[in-house]
Amino acid sequence: MHKNSSIGIIIRDIRFVVKEVIPLKLVLRFLKKYWYTAMLASAFMIAEVYVDLYQPRMMALIVDEGILGLASGGVSNLGLVISTGSRMLLVVIAGGLCGLLSALFANITGQGCGNEIRKLCFDRIMHFSFAQTDDFTTGSLITRITNDVTQLQQLIMQLIRGLVRCLMFFIGGTAALLSLDLSFGVIVACAFPLILIDIIFVVWRTNPLFTVLQESLDRLNSIIQENVTGIRVVKAFIQEKQEEARFDEANRNLVETQFNVQMLLSFLRPVMNIVLNIAVVGILYVGSVQIQKGTVAPGTVMAAITYLSQILNGMMMLAMIFQTLSRGLASSRRLQAVIDTRSEILKDPSLASDGDGSRGSVLFENVSFVYTDNGAEVLHDINLSIFPGETLAIIGSTGCGKSSLVSLIPRFYDVAEGRVLVDGVDVRAYDPAALREKITVCLQKSELFSTTIRDNIALGNPEATEAEIRMAAMSAQADGFILLQPEGYDTPVAERGMSLSGGQRQRIAIARALLKRGEILIFDDSTSALDLKTEAALYDALNQNYSDVTKIIIAQRIASVRNADRIVVLDGGTISACGTHDELMLSSPVYRDIYDSQLREEATA
Repeated sequence: MHKNSSIGIIIRDIRFVVKEVIPLKLVLRFLKKYWYTAMLASAFMIAEVYVDLYQPRMMALIVDEGILGLASGGVSNLGLVISTGSRMLLVVIAGGLCGLLSALFANITGQGCGNEIRKLCFDRIMHFSFAQTDDFTTGSLITRITNDVTQLQQLIMQLIRGLVRCLMFFIGGTAALLSLDLSFGVIVACAFPLILIDIIFVVWRTNPLFTVLQESLDRLNSIIQENVTGIRVVKAFIQEKQEEARFDEANRNLVETQFNVQMLLSFLRPVMNIVLNIAVVGILYVGSVQIQKGTVAPGTVMAAITYLSQILNGMMMLAMIFQTLSRGLASSRRLQAVIDTRSEILKDPSLASDGDGSRGSVLFENVSFVYTDNGAEVLHDINLSIFPGETLAIIGSTGCGKSSLVSLIPRFYDVAEGRVLVDGVDVRAYDPAALREKITVCLQKSELFSTTIRDNIALGNPEATEAEIRMAAMSAQADGFILLQPEGYDTPVAERGMSLSGGQRQRIAIARALLKRGEILIFDDSTSALDLKTEAALYDALNQNYSDVTKIIIAQRIASVRNADRIVVLDGGTISACGTHDELMLSSPVYRDIYDSQLREEATA
């Protein structure tokens, strides 16, 4: 029984070590690129430590020979003091220069690795599906790509500088101390286990807290991000107090976790200082006995005290490295999770076909769709053909699956059953970038960037000429208000487009979509902020200038879609009816209900 339990403990410890060391692969992966600067940082650190280890012997020479004159019958030697002191000064300057160069190369290595990791993580995030982004949450991804990368940079710099320094002090200092007198080694042997126990206890208790700490930071960042982006909603509904309370709770959890970590870390230095002082007393006692016997000189005792301080300070530094290592490993695991998460939206070569030769056709075959987070079926058994150049409208009650349906075309999400074909080819057989080159999506929430109006319009077609940009803006009914801006098309746009009205933002987003010139144009309720006159002018321009483009329009108002070639009525995740406005008024009770309810609302208004 005892044997089995021992084996179990050993296996558990091995698993723990493997679990903790595996995240270091991320560090080593990027350290390979900067191996030369890492080696230079370590080499200069070795030189600096060597200087520190050499100084006590020079000081012992000054005391024993220069001041006490033990080898010359008690006669002081001022010349020796000056010459040795001068050499000692030069050695210290050289050591300081080595330390400076070591810090420089360590920073180059750490910042370089951090830069590479940050770019790789951002690249992964940019290729995540919407579902994968939702799984991580925005706040967590921001924390990982900022704070976690910083922690990893600190770990890299500690490993290539601090680890070399503390090991050199421990090994070199111990060897130098034993070379002075073997009896001093007994004191180190007694002090070492006490310090080791202290380090192991603190690292063991703090290690799991670092993951909790980063998760608390995730939560805090999520709340900040939600409130900054939704500040107008918070103010409109007078929710400042409630949001402050939510922030206070998340902040309190973060502070409490940090406090627990710092309290545990505070045990390190006092315990080590106590052990160090006891060891110094031991050196003084042993040294005084040896001096009385005449076997050791006073300068040697001073050197022994210095070496002991260096050894124990090296151990203290090692404890700090273990702290950084624990936090860095927690961050490394979180970053590795991002890097290991490959996009779900990948090309499936087994589904490839030559297509049907069309340009802008879409076909839904027995399509069902489920959001993975809650398992609720949003769409069921959808069969729909959309023809090249056709204007197809989709209408239905809120939550019936309209946006989910069109999100399957550019493959923002994948179907649960069935398939979606664009130009006769399953969307899963396309390279995602090639598929999205064919498709332009304009959303209800118009995302603008902090650059000029021109750059926002040209986002999907950076090579567009001024005439093409103006043409797209005129079709989107945006040219008029843009020319009234202080700098016209060169007017800067505030963050998230907040310097513009909702209708202006929508029209700039529509102009951006039109300029891309995709085969398929999807308007996902992207004219909701436009008045009916402007919207009608927009659709007239689309019919005149973009007649060859397949247009799929989601709208809430029947007035917006009644002139479409066909109108699809979605109800409860299935197609209830499909036809022209007149046909649906005769055949679809759901469509008539929507029509009648909107007429009543207009009459009431």
